[in-house]
Order: sequence, then structure tokens, then C-alpha cells
Amino acid sequence: MLVAKSEQGGDVATLAGNTASVPPDTSAETTPVLDVRGLSISFRGRDGITHVTRDVSFTVAPGERVGVVGESGCGKSVTGLSLMGLLPERTAVIEGGIHFDGRDLRKMRPREIRAIRGRDISMIFQEPMTALDPVFTVGQQLMETLRTHYPMPAAEARERAIEALKEVGIPSPERRMEEYPHQFSGGMRQRVMIAMALICKPKLIIADEPTTALDVTVQAQIIDLLKDLSERTGAALLFITHDLGVIAETCSRMITMYAGEVVESAPVDDVLRRPGHPYTSGLLQSLPRLGHRGGRLPFIPGRVPSPGAMPEGCRFQQRCPHASGGCDHYQSMVSIAPGRHARCRRALELKLEGAVE
Repeated sequence: MLVAKSEQGGDVATLAGNTASVPPDTSAETTPVLDVRGLSISFRGRDGITHVTRDVSFTVAPGERVGVVGESGCGKSVTGLSLMGLLPERTAVIEGGIHFDGRDLRKMRPREIRAIRGRDISMIFQEPMTALDPVFTVGQQLMETLRTHYPMPAAEARERAIEALKEVGIPSPERRMEEYPHQFSGGMRQRVMIAMALICKPKLIIADEPTTALDVTVQAQIIDLLKDLSERTGAALLFITHDLGVIAETCSRMITMYAGEVVESAPVDDVLRRPGHPYTSGLLQSLPRLGHRGGRLPFIPGRVPSPGAMPEGCRFQQRCPHASGGCDHYQSMVSIAPGRHARCRRALELKLEGAVE
């Protein structure tokens, strides 16, 4: 049995026999609420164009919870921001397709995007203290989010804001409506962010590392809250994190990103037992294991290459123990089983070690 540890050192989720009780991947059977195809993101700068992501493709089915994992700098957050239309228009260069609920977001005008953002697609940011406005009360910010998309009397908006705070477990919501963000603890501010993301009942929620700055007890509470709200509202969840324990506890499918590319996509249970890409296997091997004392913790040597110095061919080859001559060429996604894909030419022949037996 293996327990994933949070950065604070506490147990977050037992990976063996405790994965999320959610429906299996249904993206092939139903129309996805989110369909990303060939998404490539670059930024203009003084030294030219810097390529950040390349050929990112994935889908999220209605009501599905999908986790996106990878080291810092792999392109997870910038992908989430691009889906919300929050990248700077002057410097960001976006190619590929982003279809939400059958509509092409990249062909919409800014006013149309603003109408969808916050209503149909919501985002929970990593740092609620910087995402919330310090000069307005929590109640004012919740009411503004609601009235921007659904014009209604202030009294009705206030009642719905109070109910939203109550749903996310904030005590005395009537009183706390009048308080400012700095009067809330870190965990309570994150609950406010979740209430703000859910108040318009969106079809898709993008959670960008919402538990990173919280202690392990509050992390577990936020994870349970997101699972419960997703199940009750039917909203799809795209959960961006570096914590594999959180993914095992929350999601049914996992997308691994490395150096701006999706390198693996598969059901969580399958990945934990038998990953299809050496990078995913390396992440799983680096997790602490119960009962293993005294030895060195396995790790992936080297660092993620910088956007301006990406290697030719497979971007993981310089850190990969299974690299061979053919890895110098561009790697396409390989189907290794129904619903399972990996960006590795040797994916079908390698027997990689997972986290659980």
C-alpha cells in the first residue's frame, strides 16, 4: 500500500484501493463538454517567440473529473488560463482548437468569451488572497459575479450568495458576507473562491492547484468539498496539480504533462498500476512508500528543459533511462489500450513500474 504525501508531510490519499468513486471515462461515448485539439501556446518577447506548449489535446466529458499532473513549468497552468481566455492578447500566440459545449472558443469575440467565463466555465485559482479583491467584501464579490451574468435584484443576489457560502461550509454566512478577504483564513478564502466558481452553476470548473497553499487537514476538506459539489451539481472538473495523491482521491482520469506536451492520458487506476510513459512512472516511483525506511527516495535526474532549449525529438529523452536512438525523432501519441495513450515510441514494449501492485 502506498500513501502520497503533501508538501507539508501529511497523508493526503491512499493510492491503493481508494481511488475516486466516479464514473469511468465516457468521453468516447458522449459529446465532451471540453474538446482541446492541437493546442500550442507561445509568447512574444524581446528575444522573439518562446514556445511553451505543443500539440496539447484532451477531452473532458460532462460530469467527469480529470486530473492534470506534472512538474512545475510543464505547462499545466498556462493551459488552464488559455481555456479561460485569460492569457494576454498582445503577447500570447495560441494555435489549435478549444471547443466548449460544441462551440469554438477561439472564434468567439471577447464579449462572447466574457459571457461564458464565470457562468459556464469557472476557475478556482491557486492563491485566493491575490484572486479576491481586498477592497470589497466577500458578499459584494459573490453578488457581482452572479449579477454580471444573471441580472436580478440585489436582495435575491444576496440570498443566493449566502446560500453559496453555506454550501461550501462557511459558518455564519450572513455575518461573513460583510467581511473582507483578509478576515478569512487561507482555507476559508479558498472556500470563498469555490463558492464564487460555483455560484452560476457552471458546466466546467478548472481548479488550478487549489490545495497547494493549505495545510494537510484543510487540503482533505477542500478535496472532499470539490468531489461532493461536482457530484451534486454535475459539473465537470479539470483538476491541475502536482500532487498525485490528490488525483487518486479526486479524479477518474489522469493527464500527464511534460515540457509543454501531454505525454500520457489514461484512467487513474490503470496509471497507478502500470503507467505507459517513463516520465509518469518516474513521478510515481518518487512518492514515499509506507514500510520503506532507510533507503534513498527514487527521483528523476535532471530538470525540465526551459522553453527556449527544448531537445529535438522526445523532450524527456535526456532524463529517460529507456531512451534509445529513435527517441531523437518527434514522438506521436501511441494507443496502448482502449482509452490509454502515451507519447513514447517504446510504450508498447516497456513494462514500467507503477505505484501499487
